[in-house]
Amino acid sequence: TIMAATSRLVSRLTVVTGGGSGIGRAVCQRFASEGATVVVADISEESANQTLGSLNHDHKGQDHMAAAVDVSSRESVEKLLTSIQCRYFQPPSVCVNAAGITRDEFLLKMEDEDFDKVIQVNLKGTFLLTQAVGKALVACGAPKGSIITVGSIVGKVGNIGQANYSASKAGVEGLTRTAAKELSRYGIRCNCVLPGFITTPMTDKVPEKVISQLTSMVPLGRMGEPSEVADVCAFLASDDSRYITGTSIEVTGGLFIG
Repeated sequence: TIMAATSRLVSRLTVVTGGGSGIGRAVCQRFASEGATVVVADISEESANQTLGSLNHDHKGQDHMAAAVDVSSRESVEKLLTSIQCRYFQPPSVCVNAAGITRDEFLLKMEDEDFDKVIQVNLKGTFLLTQAVGKALVACGAPKGSIITVGSIVGKVGNIGQANYSASKAGVEGLTRTAAKELSRYGIRCNCVLPGFITTPMTDKVPEKVISQLTSMVPLGRMGEPSEVADVCAFLASDDSRYITGTSIEVTGGLFIG
C-alpha cells in the first residue's frame, strides 16, 4: 500500500468507478491512505472486493465498501448512489470516473457494436455518475464537491485503431468543462485527468513492439504508473485544488507535447 505524505481527505466520502483495477484501483488506494472513506465500484464485484481488501484503515472513521455497478446503466448508477446514501447517510463529496473500456479496430472495419459500447461506458457512464452525484450533492445542500473524470491524451491527438475510444474521451473532456460551468454555483468543481501510456490491464493487451515504440516517444522515457495518475486525482479531490475547475491535466510524461 502507498503511504501518502498527507491526510488531505480525512472524513471525505469518495466513490471511484473502475475501482477494481488499473488507475481506479490506484485512486482508491491513494484516497484511503489520505484518510478518505472509499466506495470501490466496478462492473466486477470480485475485483472491487480485491481492491477493498488492499485499502488502508489508518484514520479513524474510515469505513470502505465495495459495490458492483454498470456505469452505462442509469438504473445501476442510481442504485449505487442510493446504497451509498443508505449506508453513510450522505452522498459522496468526491467522485472519480475511472471506469473505461477499449474495443480497438480500424475505422473502416469498426462495427457499430464496438463503437456504441465504448461510448456507452466511457462517455455515457461518466455523464450518468456525474449527474447522479451532482444531483445528490445539490439536493442535500453540500458545501462543496469534487468530480474528477478520466479522459485520455488520445482524446486530444487521436490514435490509430481507436476512433471510438478517442471520440469517447474527447467527449468526456467537453462534458467536464460544461459540468464545471453549471455546477460551480453549488461549490462543485469538475476536472479531467488525461493519462498517457500507463501500465494497466488496458495496456497489457498492447504488443511489446508497440510499447517500446510508444515509450521511445515519451520525453520522460518510460510508461507511467497508475499511482502517478492517482496522485493527481488526490490533488484534484483535495482542497489544494480549491481554485481549479474546468481544467484538464495531462499525466503523460510529456507524450504528444504541444
